[in-house]
Amino acid sequence: MDTTYNVKFWKTSVYKGSRKTTYTVRWELDGKEWRQPCATAALADSFRAGLLTAARRGEAFSLATGRPIAHRSGAADVNWYAFAVRFCDHQWARTSGNNRKNVAKALMTTTIALLRARPSGFESIDIRRALREYAFNTRRREEAPPEMAAILKWVERNALSMGSWEDPVKVDEVLRALSTLLDGSAAAASSIKRNRRILNVAMEYAVKHRVLRSNPLPKGKGTAPKTSSAVDKRSLLNRSQAAHLLSWVRRRRRGGSRLHPFFATMYYAGPRPEEAVAMDVIDVRLPDEDAEDQWGELLLHTAQPEVGKHWTDTGEVHEERGLKGRAEDDMRSVPCRPALTKILRNHIEAEGLKPGDRLFRGEAGEMLAGSVIRRAWGRARKEVLSPEEYASPLGKRVYDLRHTCLTNWLNDGVPPAQVADWAGNSVPVLLAIYARCVTGHLHDLKRRIERGGELPEVDADH
Repeated sequence: MDTTYNVKFWKTSVYKGSRKTTYTVRWELDGKEWRQPCATAALADSFRAGLLTAARRGEAFSLATGRPIAHRSGAADVNWYAFAVRFCDHQWARTSGNNRKNVAKALMTTTIALLRARPSGFESIDIRRALREYAFNTRRREEAPPEMAAILKWVERNALSMGSWEDPVKVDEVLRALSTLLDGSAAAASSIKRNRRILNVAMEYAVKHRVLRSNPLPKGKGTAPKTSSAVDKRSLLNRSQAAHLLSWVRRRRRGGSRLHPFFATMYYAGPRPEEAVAMDVIDVRLPDEDAEDQWGELLLHTAQPEVGKHWTDTGEVHEERGLKGRAEDDMRSVPCRPALTKILRNHIEAEGLKPGDRLFRGEAGEMLAGSVIRRAWGRARKEVLSPEEYASPLGKRVYDLRHTCLTNWLNDGVPPAQVADWAGNSVPVLLAIYARCVTGHLHDLKRRIERGGELPEVDADH
């Protein structure tokens, strides 16, 4: 690492903002200015005094970090791989199964970018598997087979130290790796943002435990790609398309009679897939068959996302959780329109389901698997849609049934606050996602604007 003894110090600058005052220590190394903002004058004086003392002792300053070499923390003595395993274990009990998988993937990519040399005795795919499935999986690390354990020992020996995070060039290399797919193409903006968020948490953990002095990741606008939460309007189904797709699923020879009510519930009531598969028969409140009002009610209180047995605490494929964004024991109700009431009533009777049974089940009575759901929906799209529609985003994901349902509610004039309550979203999130998809009101809005913007007639003589 390049160093210098050419150091100059400047007076601490004080900036008084509307909310707080910032004290910035300034110094210069070989003509390049460095700054360190501090929250109080005392902290600024203490930090500046440390730099002055180091300069008077004749210590070299790092051109990469701007700090005296002696100011470096114990980062050089901490192996990145050992730290990453420690961070993974810290996060394990605090996060969901899906988050655990995402952390493992981000740490895997970062670790490969922080190796001293390219492996010659192992295949790249095996190294990625060893890191993702064993090193950064708290439950399975001790279960690693001999060939995976050998790879992990090699990785630990060849991983750089935490001191490498003090080199901006190395930080850029890691961020570039997290932004690139294996084939060299750019990763999706959402994936890049998620990876950077995970890495930022890791860096803050390093600072908290005094492995690093400060978070080395770049801050501010432009450091991460912009993402949009808005729904792609092309993915929404019209009523005719939805009817043909659901009809094809119902006629499907294998499991169609069980899958049709699931997809119909997604389309008419808009639950998330993990909420729908978690519903029991008792959660469906249906009116009597001879009742004049055939509106029912669905009670949602549990979600069971499909995570994978290696990432849950129980070893089950699904992980039981509360509703997204709500308290652990919270629930919400969704209206069950007459068309869905009829479908669910017939489904419960045909399957002979009891109140304590799961509403949607697999062939052997087990929880409905995500692979079965996706395969059936994909087949329905291929059989029903035209080649052009099939190649488009139209209804490409099962989740698009929920998007279509919520959009229909908004277009039918249901107030956003009510739609948000039924959907389990906040109003700001709902509008950010679906505002672009609200249609059918433009003509009326134009008339309102025209009426409101009319200027009174003025006599030309005056």
